[in-house]
Formats: sequence, structure tokens, C-alpha cells
Amino acid sequence: MTGRARARSRGRARQEAVPPGVEAPQEAPPSEAVRVGRGRTRGAPGALSPEDVVQISAGFQQVKIGERGGRRRDFHDEGINTRQAMEHVRDSKTGVSGSPIELRANFFKILSRPQWVLYQYHVDFKPVMESRRLRTALLFQHEETLGRAHTFDGALLFLPRRLHNPETVLYSETRMGEKVQITVTLTNELPPTSPVCLQLYNIIFRRVLKMMNMQQVGRHYYNSADPLNIPQHRLTIWPGFVTTILQYESSIMLCTDVSHKVLRSETVLSFMLELRHRTGERSFPEACAKELVGLVVLTKYNNKTYRIDDIAWDYTPNNTFKRGDTEISFKEYYKKQYDLDISDDHQVLLISNVKKMGPSDRPPPGPALLVPEFCYLTGLTDKMRADFNIMKDLSAHTRLTPEQREGRLNRFVGNINQSTEVQAELNTWGLNFDNKLLSIKGRVLPSERILQGPRTYEYNPWQADWSKEMRGIPLISCRPLDNWILLFTQRNVDVAQALLQTLNKVSKPLGIPIQRACMLQYEDRQESLLKALQQNVNSATQMVVVVLPSNRKDKYDSVKKFLCVDFPTPSQCVVARTLSKPQALMTVATKIALQMNCKMGGELWSVDIPLKQLMIVGIDCYHDTAAGKRSIGALVASLNHGMSRWFSKCVLQSRGQEIMDGLKVALQGALKAWLKHNQCLPSRIIVYRDGVGDGMLQSVVNYEVPQIMDCIKSMEQKYEPKLTVVVVKKRITSRFFARIDGKVANPPPGTCIDSEVTRPEWYDFFIVSQAVRFGCVAPTHYNVVYDSSGLKPDHMQRLTYKLCHMYYNWQHGVINENDRGGACYYVCPKVFY
Repeated sequence: MTGRARARSRGRARQEAVPPGVEAPQEAPPSEAVRVGRGRTRGAPGALSPEDVVQISAGFQQVKIGERGGRRRDFHDEGINTRQAMEHVRDSKTGVSGSPIELRANFFKILSRPQWVLYQYHVDFKPVMESRRLRTALLFQHEETLGRAHTFDGALLFLPRRLHNPETVLYSETRMGEKVQITVTLTNELPPTSPVCLQLYNIIFRRVLKMMNMQQVGRHYYNSADPLNIPQHRLTIWPGFVTTILQYESSIMLCTDVSHKVLRSETVLSFMLELRHRTGERSFPEACAKELVGLVVLTKYNNKTYRIDDIAWDYTPNNTFKRGDTEISFKEYYKKQYDLDISDDHQVLLISNVKKMGPSDRPPPGPALLVPEFCYLTGLTDKMRADFNIMKDLSAHTRLTPEQREGRLNRFVGNINQSTEVQAELNTWGLNFDNKLLSIKGRVLPSERILQGPRTYEYNPWQADWSKEMRGIPLISCRPLDNWILLFTQRNVDVAQALLQTLNKVSKPLGIPIQRACMLQYEDRQESLLKALQQNVNSATQMVVVVLPSNRKDKYDSVKKFLCVDFPTPSQCVVARTLSKPQALMTVATKIALQMNCKMGGELWSVDIPLKQLMIVGIDCYHDTAAGKRSIGALVASLNHGMSRWFSKCVLQSRGQEIMDGLKVALQGALKAWLKHNQCLPSRIIVYRDGVGDGMLQSVVNYEVPQIMDCIKSMEQKYEPKLTVVVVKKRITSRFFARIDGKVANPPPGTCIDSEVTRPEWYDFFIVSQAVRFGCVAPTHYNVVYDSSGLKPDHMQRLTYKLCHMYYNWQHGVINENDRGGACYYVCPKVFY
């Protein structure tokens, strides 16, 4: 690693606040060389200024009060009532169109729950105890006073009965003989309907999961005692469950879904050693940072996950940190705390920036330094995802059929009801869960007719696929391709020629006039490809098609950067391996032809949308977490009735930022583009906002919706279009099962659920808009947070389902489950390919 890169690496780790009780590691004397890797030595780092002091811990101070105690502050946006402001859905938000269908959902009713008042106490320790585990142990030395039914998250204590005095003082003693005064103060009395009670139920249920010997990793629980091993790929899968207890339409229910944690049977240290062997000593630091930064690792000694933010090249297990009043090395700490021996004293340490709040809502404890030998890699790399054999073997364990998923959920709740210990804990609190999945009623919306050129056709709604029906039919509008370039490497000459011939064959029935391309060969080097683009792309070039020899991200990014930023030109990249299968070449070439026509402004197909002067807006944010770059907010907006012409705008944001600051400017640009294209402004605007996670809904309602309204007011005097803002969520745990021909199966595309499992304070609904060949279909959740249009729920659901057919890159009703597109993909056919 260069001196500049090394200094930059150290500098990034020195920006956090000093955690309580932890000081910087001791520096080596200036004249002493520091071992920073296996067999490597570097000069000692220079003296650190006070503002650059590295604040570190060994990982033991990463206290997760709100999370591990179950008291998450966002808690699925509890208490945000957006429905009450919409008069047209205040009484009913259910639709009527479509045919009814009987479904089962992964919800279990709470048959009985406490009806007593819940008492909330604040607990103070004197002297202050940093460790949550220690605070809990000290407090529960007084179980006779507190009672058996209690729960404590490190700061707040919940009891079903009131203590004799509003303030109770208790005294405990640590193992070291230190006297501790504990003050328990009554702060609130909560009725059974309080939202805090829901958080308590979740805390209790997490305790139940621990009783079932499940281990918490992140927010979810997994069964580490029954792993699924894939030894040929050095992978291990921990099966587990995602659980949430919330108030739904008519009752409080437990929503649970199957989850899997994929672990790699190798430590970070073994990965680093193998990487050094492959890359050599010189290239190792840069390659190591590129491979590891951004990955999530699991430390099995405490079952916590950490994101690697940097590598501390100057620190090894022999470095010390201050724990309490004594100095201790990392090697000594792991031996005393976990009875773990570090075998490699020269391994460099990993930096993980702690973002959670510290004890008693103090600032985060600063970066944690982790020992690679004890960190296990999790998840899959891009290389592993591209390996067909790995993904096939992995999906055999993780991609469950509806019948398998339903069976596993039933067994899970059956084990809860059959466990004597678990039932005793639940009975203490007066909780009782149903032992069967919730039965609900849904509706299958009418299938949409696809409009394409001179023909109108229907597709099989059970497959949600019209790729066969559209073959040989001219598109609505086509752009002639007269001047275009096809680039390829020497070893891919044959596949490039085959692609060119097949494109000519498939384009004629679609009505796309394609002239012969300018064929250019480049060397398999990034600089050679860029040079070919710079020398041959000009203002007359309509399209650039690049056959990439591999799916390396840096090559793809360099092509798109030049053709999107430096010299804006429509482009299409395709990996050579995709073209190497003759039996699939016709299908691949057809999709490429459709994308090329779409990018040049052509219109492929449409659906009947009765609303006139309607603008559809899609908003999403992209976070390149692995590269640590700034986030990008994107807005796209339709410009015509057929949804074939689009305006797009990108806004750079802070790293990890989801709420969009430049929304007003971006939407103003979209409205001006609409005005220029239609000589009038839209009378109705519907905004689909994707990427809003738990705890962010209030920010969207209070921050983004006012931006949209201010933008509309600034356009013209007395311009008051009808506005609807819909939050779209795909990463949800709700699943639905249908019984078809006596078998448990996925619901058909078009299934809409708008009752029982929706939230009473929201105007929300679920739509299953796609069909999957393997596994369980994932519904999409739509939450209308603002609506001045007055559209009936039935019309809103039908319109949303219509727009799901307008993603030009996928003729299967929205997208497949493996596509990671956002709301823009769901409602807008052209964003960024």
C-alpha cells in the first residue's frame, strides 16, 4: 500500500468520538518497526494529534440497547396515522373488482393478551455501569422485589405490577465487591392499548426465541445448532425466523417468516492469507481493502455482525487499549473474556464503525477493532453469485416452495405451543398464540390486455408472461437504427457476428429497421476499450453495443461513465457468455433489440390507462455501500399518456442518505419537461416512492411530501393538480399462500389483499404482480401516505397493477424476484439500464 493510501486508511478511522472508558491504543516508539501483517514490517506510525486519536474497542462495548432489548425507536413506524386525513378512505379502503380467492397468510393471531396496566420505570446506576449484561445481572439480583414477570432493555424496566413506592432504591454488589446503588423510578403507566405494549410483546417473544436455543444475529434469530452445510462450496446456512408483533386491522398478530443466514466456512484471516498468495506482497494491501471493505462479518464468540469499514494496517493483537483503569492487549482480552487463543500475532485488525447509540443514549462508542481470525465471512461475493453451481446448491436449501414454507411456519408455532418452558413464560404475561396460519380473503384483479402496434392480446394470468404473444408483432413505434457501433474482443468475434445476424433476424418482425453495424475490435484491456470509444463515437452515433468478455464491474462502469457522462450516447452492454448459447440466442437478441429501440425513444407496448393528463413519478435512492461512495437519489417522470417518454434527474446525496434533499428541483424539471412536451401541465400526479425503510415513513410525510406540494405551487398561479404519494416496499416479511387443486401454491398474479393484514392507520394494500417458477412469490406493499385525488381504492389498486406491466425490460408482470430494481422499475419503463 502506498504511504498516501495508508495514511488515508488511518485517517478514516479517526473521525469518531472517544467511547466511555476506552482510550487510544499505545503507539510503538518512533524508532521501532511495527509488524503489520504476516511477514511484513512497516515503519512506526507518526505521532497522532489529539483530534486524530484512534478511538477503538475490542468489540465488547457495542451495546445495542434499542435493538437487543427489542425497544427499537422506529418500530415499524408505529403511531403514524396518514389515513385519517383522507376522507374518501376513512370508512373503507377495500376494493371490489376481481374474483375472490381464499388465502392463508404467515400471521398468527394473539388469542389472549394482558389487560392490566403496564408500569414503565427508568433505572439509574451509581456508579454508571457501561455493560448492559452487567446492569441486567445487578438489577435482577432483586427478583423478589421486582417479581418474576419483568423485562429490562438496559435503561427501561417494564413490570405488570406497581412497586410500593414511586422511587425504589436497591443495592447490589459486583463480583469484584464494588457496591452499586440502583434507583428505579416510575415514569409512566401504560394501558393495554398503548403502542409501547406492542414493543413489550416483541421483547417477550425474543426471550421465547432464546428459550428455544436460537441465536440472535443482527435483528433476527437463527438456529445455530442445526446448520445446513454445503461443504463443496465451504458454505454453512443457519435457518431462522423473522418475527414481528403488530396491531393489524382487527387484532394484534404475530407475523413470522423463514430466514436464512449464509455463512462462509472461512475466517477473514484465511481469506487474507489466500489473497496474499494470489496477488503477491505488493498488490496485497490494495486488493485486500477492495475485497473486504463493505463486507459483513460474524463474530461467533458473541454472535454479532459487523460491517468492515477499513483495515487498521498499523495495529495487531499485541496492541493495547484501556479497559477501565488498566491497559490490556487484544490478545489478553480475548483469552480472558472468551477463552480464545490468537494464533497469528502479526495479523492486522479490522475497523468497524459503530453507529448504534451507546449505553443510556450516549454517543456511539467509536470504531471497534476486530481480529480477522475470529471473524467469519457472511453472504456471497459477486463471483459466487455468478457461479451457477453455487447458486443452484444454495437455492436447494433456501428457496422453499409454498408448501415447504407453510410447513416450516406451522412447525415453528407448534414447537412454541408444545414447549413447557415457553408456555410458562407466556402464561406469566398472559399471552397465547393461535396454532394455525391466518385465513383471509383476497381478490384476483382482472388481467390486463396488452396493446402492441396493430394488435391487442391477452396473456396467461397464471404465468404473467407475454413474451410468446408479442413475437412477430410490430411494436407501437420504432426508431430506425442507421448508425451504430458494435465493439468486441478478438476472442469474441464469433459471438459478435452471431449477435449481429440474429439481431437482423428478430428485428424485422418487430418492425425495427436495423442497418449493418460498424464492427470494431478492441484488446481485452480497459484502456483499449475506452480509447476505441473515444476515437469512434461521435454526434451521429445512435447506439453503442459492447460485448464484454466478463462481467467485471469496473469495465462496465467505465463504459457507462463515458457514454452517460463524458459523451452521452445510448448504449447496451452484454456479456459474451450470455451470447455463447445458440439455443438461447434468439431470446437474448430479441430482448437486446427491444432495449435498444426503447433507449432510442421507441414505444414497445402499452396498457389501457383511462386517466388523462396523468403524470407518473418514480423516486428511489441508490447506495453503493461496498465502495463507500455517495448515495444517489433518482427521479423519473412520464411525459406522455402511453408512458413511453420519460424525464430523469439524479441528485448526489450524503453517503447512506435515503431522504431526498433535491426533490423539489428534480420535480420542477419534470413539470417543465411535461409542459414543453404537452403545452399544458398535468392535471393528476401520482408519485411512487421506493426505498423507505422502517422508521423513515414520518420523514417522507413531513419532509418529502411538503417539497412536492411546494414545487407544484411554484409552477403557476392557481395550479392545483390532484396529487397522490404512494410508498412502495418490496422487502417485507408478509407472504400469502393459495390452495389450488388441493395443493399449497403461490397466489396468481393480480392477487390483491387490502384487509385483515393491513394496518388500520394506513391506506395500504398488497399486490402480487408477478409469477415465479421456483420458491414463494413476494408481494409488494403499497402505502398511500397522501391523496387529494379522491380515487376510489379499487381504482388506485387497478391503476397500480396496470403500471406493473410497463417495465419494458421484463415481459413478466413487473420484475422477477432476483431483480434489485426500485420503485422506478415498478412503475416506470425507462430509468437507467
